[in-house]
Amino acid sequence: MTLRHRIQTRALARQVVLKRLVDTAAYAVLTLLALMMLIPFVWMLSTSLKPAEFILRATPEFIPDPITTSSYTDLVDLMPVDRMLMNSVVVAVLGTTGQVLVSALAAYAFARMTWRGREVVFVLYLLTMMVPRQITLIPQFILIRELGWVNTYQALILPGIFSAFGVFLLRQSFLSLPRELEEAAFIDGANHFVIFWRIVLPSARPALATLTVLSFMEYWNAYLWPLFVARRDVFMTLPVGIAKLQGGPRALTQWNMVMAGAVITVLPILIVYVLAQKWFIRSVTLSGIKG
Repeated sequence: MTLRHRIQTRALARQVVLKRLVDTAAYAVLTLLALMMLIPFVWMLSTSLKPAEFILRATPEFIPDPITTSSYTDLVDLMPVDRMLMNSVVVAVLGTTGQVLVSALAAYAFARMTWRGREVVFVLYLLTMMVPRQITLIPQFILIRELGWVNTYQALILPGIFSAFGVFLLRQSFLSLPRELEEAAFIDGANHFVIFWRIVLPSARPALATLTVLSFMEYWNAYLWPLFVARRDVFMTLPVGIAKLQGGPRALTQWNMVMAGAVITVLPILIVYVLAQKWFIRSVTLSGIKG
C-alpha cells in the first residue's frame, strides 16, 4: 500500500469516527429532549397517586411515598366520571367519523372531479381557516339554540365535522394518486363512488390515519364549545368536568383529583395514537419527502 493510499484510508477512518460521534451526540440530545417532554406526564401521574397532604411539599417527589389511588376513587364519588367518559367517547368517535368522512368526500370532489369554479371554491374554503373560532362561536350558538339543540349530542358533534384543514390534508393526498388507476376503473364500468371507496380511500390510509388522530384529539380535548352547549351534567364531557374541580370548597384546588382526571383524559388519546402510529408516522414521512 502506497503512502497516498494510507493517508486516504486514515482520512476516511477519521470521517467515519467523526460521523459516528456526531450521530451519537445527536441521538443523545434527542433522547434528552424526549425525556424532558415526558416530565410533565410523569409528574401528572405521580401527583394523581399521592395523598393530598403530600402534594405541596417543598421537595418535589417523582415517586410517591406512599402510593394511593384515593384520588381516583374520590373523583368517581364526587362527580359522574363514567357518564362524562361515555359522553366524551360518543362525541369523539362519532365526531371523528363524521369529520373524516365529510372531509374525504369534499377532498375527492376537489382533487379527482373536474367542475367549473373548483379552484376558486377551494381557495374560499381554505380562507375559513384564517377566521378565529372565537368569532364564529356566538353565531353557531345562536343557530344551535334556535334549532333547540342545546344539551344534545348533535350540538357537540355536528359543528365540528366540517374541517377545512381536513379537506386540505386529504386533497393533497388524493392528488398524488396516479390518474391511470381512475381511468382504468372508469373503463371497467366503475362510477365515482366505487372509485372513491375502493381505490382512493385505501390508497390514502396514512393521511386518513393522521386526520383521524388529529380529529379525535380535537373532539376529545374540546372545552369552550361543550361549555356553551352542554350545560347539564348528563351531557357534560371530561374536560368540562375536570375544569369544575379547580376552585372547589374554600377556593382550594384538590390537585391530586385534578391530575387523576387528567390521567383519565390522556389515556384514550394515547391508545388512539398507538393504534394509528404506523400510518401517522408514514404520513408525516411522505409529507416530508414531498417537501
